[in-house]
Amino acid sequence: MALTRYTDGDIVVSTDKVITSTWTNNTNNLTDHFTSSRQGGQEAGFTSPTSSGQFYVDVLQELSSSATAEVQYAVAYGNRVGSGSPDFTNDTGSFGVGASRAVYNQYRQLVFGDEGQDFTFSSHTPDDFYVINVNRSRFKHALKPGTLNLHISGGIGDGANMTGPLKLTDDSVTATGSAVVTNLGRQFNLVSGSNGLVSGSNINQKGNSSSYGLFYPDAGIIILNPDNFDSGIIPARNSGLSTNTDRNHVTLARHIKDASSAGVGNFILDSEEKVTSQYYFTRAKNNEYNYTTNPSFQDESGNLNFTSMIDNPQTYITTVGLYNDSNDLVAVAKLSQPVTKDFTKEALIRVKLDY
Repeated sequence: MALTRYTDGDIVVSTDKVITSTWTNNTNNLTDHFTSSRQGGQEAGFTSPTSSGQFYVDVLQELSSSATAEVQYAVAYGNRVGSGSPDFTNDTGSFGVGASRAVYNQYRQLVFGDEGQDFTFSSHTPDDFYVINVNRSRFKHALKPGTLNLHISGGIGDGANMTGPLKLTDDSVTATGSAVVTNLGRQFNLVSGSNGLVSGSNINQKGNSSSYGLFYPDAGIIILNPDNFDSGIIPARNSGLSTNTDRNHVTLARHIKDASSAGVGNFILDSEEKVTSQYYFTRAKNNEYNYTTNPSFQDESGNLNFTSMIDNPQTYITTVGLYNDSNDLVAVAKLSQPVTKDFTKEALIRVKLDY
């Protein structure tokens, strides 16, 4: 079987970005937020200090009983000294060792690569943080900077006593090219504003000279600075070491949910994917591929069964096979319809591989 080798001029590589909405069914704005009945929705998720609900609460776009319900994001609370969650045990030496401390250590290990570095928002270092972790199945390569619009309002319930909303975004458009690179990829500040633009001229928008948090689009993580949420937005955190009953991360999840339910909240976030396309321009010149290797065209003696193929051969190209240097077939491209080929015709077929 004769093969034709591609030259450098026959192969072209192109990379494009595909932008889609992050939430299920390509929903632009997530307006419905439901916690799982096994976690934040009921106390069943908090039966012990090591229950999953102590560490995080999943948020779905539909009731968890629905067959089409999917996790959209999770909310967690971390505290470097273990406040805000019950201790794993009550033994001496284990006080302050609970879910919140484990969460704090986990995320600083992910971001900084060690458990000795504390989270600092501009010049302010609080003891704790909230974290919103977008479910990995919801986005492609990364979340798209500049598309985040998260609105949080104060008050729980039907919205009658809502305050705000506080409108948060990242500062990727304001500070183009100034992202800090961490173990989790790019890091942007979380600021008051919209569509990647900060409101005003300073990312430090509160009295303690700090931003509202940090955004890691490559990892799908939003970390919030609790010290910048006054009581009008989110009530003061519960800091009990071992006897608390109010879960801070559940409180934040409820504020996001009820703000959307009241029509004053948005959670908009796009996903982006880099799609690399490799084009193979496959050329069949007039004197090539005019004969077939199909065994039905020959008799047992090797003579052509169709004498017209002797002086006027004609074939039909239906498939292009791509082979490696060992003549192994590695890819197949099917044509939408056969292409007639003889000594009077040449064919140029463009084969596209996406990856």
